[in-house]
Amino acid sequence: MTTTTNNRVHKEISPWMANARDYFYVIVGAAIIALGFNVFLLPNQVASGGVSGISTILKGVFGWEPGLVQYAFNIPLFIAGLIFLGAKFGIKSFVGTLVLPAVVLLTASWEPWTYNPLLGALFGGITVGLGLGIVFRGGASTGGTDLAAQIITKYTGFSLGRSVLLIDGLIVLSAAVVFDIEQALYALIGLFVTTKTIDIVQLGFSQSKMIYIITNKQDEMRDAIYKEIDRGVTKLPAYGGYTNEEKSILMVVAYQTEFTKMKQVVQTIDPTAFVIVSDAYEVLGEGFKRY
Repeated sequence: MTTTTNNRVHKEISPWMANARDYFYVIVGAAIIALGFNVFLLPNQVASGGVSGISTILKGVFGWEPGLVQYAFNIPLFIAGLIFLGAKFGIKSFVGTLVLPAVVLLTASWEPWTYNPLLGALFGGITVGLGLGIVFRGGASTGGTDLAAQIITKYTGFSLGRSVLLIDGLIVLSAAVVFDIEQALYALIGLFVTTKTIDIVQLGFSQSKMIYIITNKQDEMRDAIYKEIDRGVTKLPAYGGYTNEEKSILMVVAYQTEFTKMKQVVQTIDPTAFVIVSDAYEVLGEGFKRY
């Protein structure tokens, strides 16, 4: 199906194509996580939280195969999630739960890409964060301690963030006891980098700007933005704090590449206009990213 609005043409994705895309995201994301674990985190004993961190610690203590350890934790935790939280995770999360340990086992013989623990923590965090972000974009998860955190939240009243912090904190503390304090510090670096990378994958780098324009020439400004930049304009009601006069604020969202031209348009129409610019990390809809 094709829709046309404001001279822009969009093709809607069929449900089965969207579903297939989500499964692709889950499988590829889980594979990337497993790769980062085997070539960066495990060889440098960086236990940066989660079931992968537990498997790293157990590998160091008992020599147990991490992929099997992850199966041993992930599958019971997924079942516990179904029992205590309900059947809201779906088959996609189950696929992620199965694929991640499988790829860990398949790539177990790969040579480490670095034996520097700092580089391992940094690039391991980036790789795992990239993989998790892709899995999340597929509307799934890889199970593990995230499910345990949700169960703790449901039955203790803790916030989800506090529950995740509690579990990951215990894992990092265990790494400090089993390995040493330095390894625990590397684990914290990896955990921080993972979190930030997930945000980047989920929200993207800020490529769009949200622009608020306060001007006495609203009609001329609106028409010029339509004509010169081909962007929509939204009027927001407002009152002057000093004058208490009612006036409208023009809100425009534009790509960063269009912002210079936007400033030129504003300066041409009304050099005295008051302009506020902020980053818009993700914009969905007409003229931008599709849902």
